[in-house]
Amino acid sequence: MATMLTGASVMDCALLLIAGNETCPQPQTSEHLASIEIMKLEHIIILQNKIDIIMRDNIAPQQYEQIKEFVKGTKAENSPIIPISAQLKYNIDVVCDYICRIPIPIRDFTCPPKMSIVRSFDINRPGVSPEELQGGVVGGSLLQGVLKVGEKVEIRPGMRGKNKTTGKNQSTSIMSRIVSLKAEKNDLLYAVPGGLIAVGLKCDPSLTRDDHLNGHVLGHPGALPDVLEEVNIKFYLLRRLLGVKSDGSRKEKVSSLKKDETLLINISANSVGGQVLEKKKDKAKIAFLKPACASVGDKITLSRKIDKNWRLIGWGEIETCKKAS
Repeated sequence: MATMLTGASVMDCALLLIAGNETCPQPQTSEHLASIEIMKLEHIIILQNKIDIIMRDNIAPQQYEQIKEFVKGTKAENSPIIPISAQLKYNIDVVCDYICRIPIPIRDFTCPPKMSIVRSFDINRPGVSPEELQGGVVGGSLLQGVLKVGEKVEIRPGMRGKNKTTGKNQSTSIMSRIVSLKAEKNDLLYAVPGGLIAVGLKCDPSLTRDDHLNGHVLGHPGALPDVLEEVNIKFYLLRRLLGVKSDGSRKEKVSSLKKDETLLINISANSVGGQVLEKKKDKAKIAFLKPACASVGDKITLSRKIDKNWRLIGWGEIETCKKAS
């Protein structure tokens, strides 16, 4: 679930894939549609997959009606439903045609750049000589502004850990310089919002190895959101639990937040644990288990561990916050 929310945070539209040989909705399908609505994605295309299998049994029209009933009253109510076969590549050209019709959102090129990092890695091969060593690489989507080769940049929260004296969480920003920009196989001199980009940095590649910087934010020094350790939110819970099959005895209603319980918090592309310190009606104070970048007014999602898996239970909006050291 966290992976889906991370990806959705940097997307302009969504493809909702539904298996044609199963009843609709499946638990995970309900959970993903709820996530799409929380992320406020306006453009959704529904794909009825495995059409080659269900056409033989003539159940495609029946499942089509199930899908229509499932999305009724949601943002996907008027979305196109395209029958496809991914295996046979049937109607893939139609999907591409619908994607090309989606209007490009208005981009902000004037604000200081803000990039949401969803991947980070070390591109050096084992045994490379010091003279050939290259800096770390981060990948993600530029949300606003423009990045240029040669610019100085800052990554927040950066290096996170605990203060040896106080035992409290702390973070140190990573300062670096852009040495390369790429989009797919194209070298760029500058990058603008829209699409995914890779940013080559002049920093120690051990900092970016194995997705260590997933969920962090990159931009000009001093122009990024604050690093926080506590937030006060107004939250909204889902009416019922999604992503879990009911056995008849399970109560599907989502119970309210409990003091001292641990939740999984998603802020844009960042996933971080959070402990509920206080709760009163629809307001709660949450302490992050690791420092995270966010601003007042940001939307966050709340997930609870159920049957060894994190399940979406609601969302919230940051009203006030406390900066980390």
